[in-house]
Amino acid sequence: MNEMSNFPETALVAVPACLRNVEGQPFHTVGDKYVRALAVCAGATPLMIPALGEDLLALRGLLARLDGVMMTGSPSNVHPDHYGQPETPEAEPFDRARDATSLALIRLALEEDVPFLAICRGFQELNVALGGSLHPRVHEIEGRMDHRRPQHPELDVQYGPRHPVRLRPGGPLAAMAGAETLTVNSLHWQALDRVAGGLTEEAWAEDGTVEAVSVNSARDFALGVQWHPEYKAWEDPFSSRLFADFGAAVQARAARRKTAEKPLLSATT
Repeated sequence: MNEMSNFPETALVAVPACLRNVEGQPFHTVGDKYVRALAVCAGATPLMIPALGEDLLALRGLLARLDGVMMTGSPSNVHPDHYGQPETPEAEPFDRARDATSLALIRLALEEDVPFLAICRGFQELNVALGGSLHPRVHEIEGRMDHRRPQHPELDVQYGPRHPVRLRPGGPLAAMAGAETLTVNSLHWQALDRVAGGLTEEAWAEDGTVEAVSVNSARDFALGVQWHPEYKAWEDPFSSRLFADFGAAVQARAARRKTAEKPLLSATT
């Protein structure tokens, strides 16, 4: 008997990496707070997907072996050519390697009804992947708030509560919160401009900035948020619920996938 069979099987969630330059060399990286929230609050095993692009990664085949996809935040932004706008310094910095992986993965994940959660840059990627566009610097638009990271050395302040958002009545986030409003953190300077036709707006800041969306065609969990629920998610009731609900969808897919594999395993033993 294989010794690994003594361990319980776990659901696998793809987490696409960013490509970062570290001392002159490229590294594929994922922030600890994202994978830790997945493990602690969703009960899933994160699996980092390198930013190698659709040409080197068989993404559709990979998704068949996975139970969820989570898109993370990042210091980089989606390149404007993906939403029909010219490259400008205001939209920098870019990570084309991540774009080449993430945008294709998002479209495939939604096509295959894989449970999906998008955060910050991932939220913006979702909108772009489905045909929407972005504001490069929302704080420079008249009447908008400054949504950028607070200039403070402590992470608890940077990721602390900043402003309320209004939740769509009857929507999935309102159901999780059990309320009409929610106070969130805010660490972004880009924001959704033209919202993709396949998305429903689920939350708005006081200045009208779209803060969350759901995917219209999804038969399973498929949400995106502009804020950062992953930061110490286990300490915040709403963040814990968000990851727990995502985890439940992921575990359900894992169970269905395991059941579907049983006849094949029996036939080969």
